[in-house]
Amino acid sequence: MRLTGKLGLGAALVATFVAGGFIIPTVQQEAGPRLFNQVFTLVSDRFVDSLDTSVMYDKAARGLVEELQDPYADLYDPEQLKEFAIAAEGRYAGVGMLIEDQNGWAVVNKVFPNTPAAESGIQEGDKIVELDGQSTAGWSLTKVTSNLKGPSGTRVTAKFERPGVAEPITVTFTRRVIHIPAVPFTTVLDNDIGYIPLQQFSETAGQETEDAVRTLLQQGAKGIVLDLRGNGGGLVSEAVRVANIFLPRGTEVATQRERGKAPLVYTARADAIAPHTPLVVLVDSLSASATEIVTGALQDHDRALVLGTRTFGKGLVQSVFPLDGGYALKLTTGKWYTPSGRSIHRERKLINGRLVAVDTADTSKSAPRPTFRSDAGRTLYGDGGITPDVAVKLDTLSAADQKLARALAPKLREVYQTLTSYAWELKSQVKPDFKVQPAWRAELYARLKKAGVDVSPEDWNAATTYVDRMLDDRISRLAFGDAVTLRRQYHDDEQLVKAVELLRRAGTNQKMLFAIAARGSSEGS
Repeated sequence: MRLTGKLGLGAALVATFVAGGFIIPTVQQEAGPRLFNQVFTLVSDRFVDSLDTSVMYDKAARGLVEELQDPYADLYDPEQLKEFAIAAEGRYAGVGMLIEDQNGWAVVNKVFPNTPAAESGIQEGDKIVELDGQSTAGWSLTKVTSNLKGPSGTRVTAKFERPGVAEPITVTFTRRVIHIPAVPFTTVLDNDIGYIPLQQFSETAGQETEDAVRTLLQQGAKGIVLDLRGNGGGLVSEAVRVANIFLPRGTEVATQRERGKAPLVYTARADAIAPHTPLVVLVDSLSASATEIVTGALQDHDRALVLGTRTFGKGLVQSVFPLDGGYALKLTTGKWYTPSGRSIHRERKLINGRLVAVDTADTSKSAPRPTFRSDAGRTLYGDGGITPDVAVKLDTLSAADQKLARALAPKLREVYQTLTSYAWELKSQVKPDFKVQPAWRAELYARLKKAGVDVSPEDWNAATTYVDRMLDDRISRLAFGDAVTLRRQYHDDEQLVKAVELLRRAGTNQKMLFAIAARGSSEGS
């Protein structure tokens, strides 16, 4: 599969050709190759276990990449490159299901719309027990997935067990190219605030976001919330296109700087679809790479109010170089900067196997963060990541809720399976405005006990809010889908509630949005 675009932060397939005259090797230059050849020969001839020559070269290449201490560099073999392409492009040939492991079985976690799985009536919670006549007992998720995927137009027969259905369900799918949506749904909150969850910058992210904005404006939206929380990035070309929805033609979006090359400036190339609609962008610590390019550009140009927590800070340019034999090397080759000159990258170091931000790991660091200015003169902070204009932390559970969550943790698979099974029974009995009943809570507790989930009644009854949220979420998603679930539950999302509140108070005045946010920040400090 061919990769297109620059992956954010940014993979692009590039070809490098080296031409030049003769080079007379020195002793120092010869020492490195000689050392490698000696080690390679000794391992090949004397190591206790024989190794295929191709395997040895593979290990040597991977060792070199690993020793670069670049956490984002990688060497892909042909199979890994195929998976990389799927993630980048948001497409593959299969049936359209997201599966997860539950007690050693592959269980459907999500069914994508307009796919063979959706058209065949496959549902969340269905357990895959056979594929092409073979039992899937003990199969890894990778094996199940690889057997579901295949060339477009070919067939695969699967047998499912469904909670509440006595006989297994057998379905023969015809595989086809599957599109994983970047924007899974849109909805309108409080009658006039549009909501767009953009989950990845795949090759259709720009078009899907454009379509979502047009639809919401037609539905009377006076302001828009662009939710980029948890969005780890993707294609930079799509990031530029998304920013261009709100920024006028010719506006700078980002600058790419690489060693030995002139800076490459990315600008908006089309007329903006929504140049004046008040906009709030939601971000968190998992918002990274291409997400930060969009957020930084909108913030620098005072086009959007950024709300949430500081972003991850992945501001490195990664280029993907094709190699012989179907391999590819992903290598860091530069850095990204916002229009005001802020470096998006946040330096990290490896501590106990985890990448930790330098400013978090080094408590002795006392130097103030560098400051920059937006187009309107607002103060913006550098030193990596995007700092929100309005800081709102993620919701935290009460002490009672946390205690129950810890008690359920050792048996999460059983909890999910029992909850999903019960939700399937209830989904046909509820309307979109349903309320969780105490009897449902009691029945779920009884079923969990039967499934071996040992929780004291005191802990269960003390965390009714947590239990009700679990029931509400599962029942609502199974019965009505993501959009209805979001409208039902968004009042429990403090960040989203704050975004909607600011947009409603600002009306259709973008400047008023910033003024209200500034007043709120000063009042709360």
